[in-house]
Amino acid sequence: MSGPVFAHSVGRRGRPGQRAAPAPDSARKSPDASVLTVRAISGLSGDRLLAGMALMAGATERDLAGLARDLHLSGPAVAPLLEERSVGGIRGWGCALNLTPEHAHRTLADITALIRASSLTPEAAALAEAAFVLLARAEGEVHGKPPGEVNFHEVGALDSILDICLVCALFARLKPARFVCSPLPLADGGILCAHGWLPSPAPAVLRLLDGVPVRSFAGEGETVTPTAIALLKTLGAEFAPWPDMRIERQALVYGGKVFANAPNGSIWAYGPARPQRRFLSGSRRLRRRRKE
Repeated sequence: MSGPVFAHSVGRRGRPGQRAAPAPDSARKSPDASVLTVRAISGLSGDRLLAGMALMAGATERDLAGLARDLHLSGPAVAPLLEERSVGGIRGWGCALNLTPEHAHRTLADITALIRASSLTPEAAALAEAAFVLLARAEGEVHGKPPGEVNFHEVGALDSILDICLVCALFARLKPARFVCSPLPLADGGILCAHGWLPSPAPAVLRLLDGVPVRSFAGEGETVTPTAIALLKTLGAEFAPWPDMRIERQALVYGGKVFANAPNGSIWAYGPARPQRRFLSGSRRLRRRRKE
């Protein structure tokens, strides 16, 4: 395992822009002890995963701009912006992309070629490609087509390509030993997409939710996007309660959608795993004291 782990605090005002000193050698030599968790209070989307992953990896906007340039996308360079957001007077963070709307329909081969032509690290590129393969299979099952014949609409747009590739690059940099996500919240309602109005969750999301713990949500409409669930599964997320860990970095991340009368945002935390305490019986404690 290689690549720096950056310390970062999100408790101060202002956009994160300065990289802190690298973690001590002891921390860099034992990445297997690290735990990353996201508590998906109101669901997850690609931009929320990108903002949370960037904050946990200590990535600055310069880092994000560099990763975006690694994709060699045609047209003007686009850099994701980490920005402060507030919901109900509570400060948090979000990620914004200022992109010109496009109507390109890309296939899996188109996106695979883009990833392979990029300057992403081999690990990041492999993860990004795996996420799109997972999406193509799910969309193919929904539409009755082989994965290679699927035309990506929303997921094939530049913002989704940036979200997936940059999240994979940041995850490969962070290298957590465990990635733990809360059970995913689902809501009823409808979703407007390229195919018209669809029930929530979207059909491709429903396919990818096989084996994933879910719970009800008080809002209505889309809570988990195809990009988000594909990334969670590709990155090997466990769906479980809060892990035993010592929190060293934390952030509250908001998406662009605000639900009426329902909590908004996701909670992110990163740090070393907390060792499980061993409870000794009275006789074993006595023997240990005698040895000491």
